[in-house]
Amino acid sequence: MELIRKYFPELTETQLSQFEQLGALYTDWNSKINVISRKDIDNLYGHHVLHSLAIARVIRFADGTRIADVGTGGGFPGIPLAILFPECSFTLIDSIGKKVRVAQDVALQTGLRNVVCRHERAEDEKERFEFVLSRGVMPLPDLCSVAGRMIERKVQRNAYPNGVLCLKGGNLGTETAKFRKVTEITDIGKFFSEEYFKDKKVVYVQI
Repeated sequence: MELIRKYFPELTETQLSQFEQLGALYTDWNSKINVISRKDIDNLYGHHVLHSLAIARVIRFADGTRIADVGTGGGFPGIPLAILFPECSFTLIDSIGKKVRVAQDVALQTGLRNVVCRHERAEDEKERFEFVLSRGVMPLPDLCSVAGRMIERKVQRNAYPNGVLCLKGGNLGTETAKFRKVTEITDIGKFFSEEYFKDKKVVYVQI
């Protein structure tokens, strides 16, 4: 939790309380369902919450922005970002029902009114969003193919045109080759000094 305070000192008391609650909620759920690797649950705030918030270092979502988190698992990156951007709406999508239940409960317990959780395949989603988020759940070409049907074409309200924002690691040359002209890759190590983020990146693709 200290890491969140360190990098986001402007948080309100409500937001700090919501972030604080994540520790106990995810630890409890993880004892029943393997949402986060058992070996990694002690690193919840660094490896999962702060990692999710790296997207906020690339873009500050304008109020009213509609965002989908595809393959959200237990709610990453959607839930930390929903805490940070309470005036935006987040739709968390996953095909695994028990993980959706975790995300749903965490959103409920922390009082997040800007989160909707859906148990479905992203390919079946009918709503339109300004941004589609993902935390490395599928190769970038597959993600962009799915997002292409989900992205809102008419409304633009952010500094970045509508598109995909995903958290990736390692060498992305092959994955991004097809999208090079509409892709921006940002090293998370520019924002967060911890060793864990050394090879982690935020990838933006305009759709």
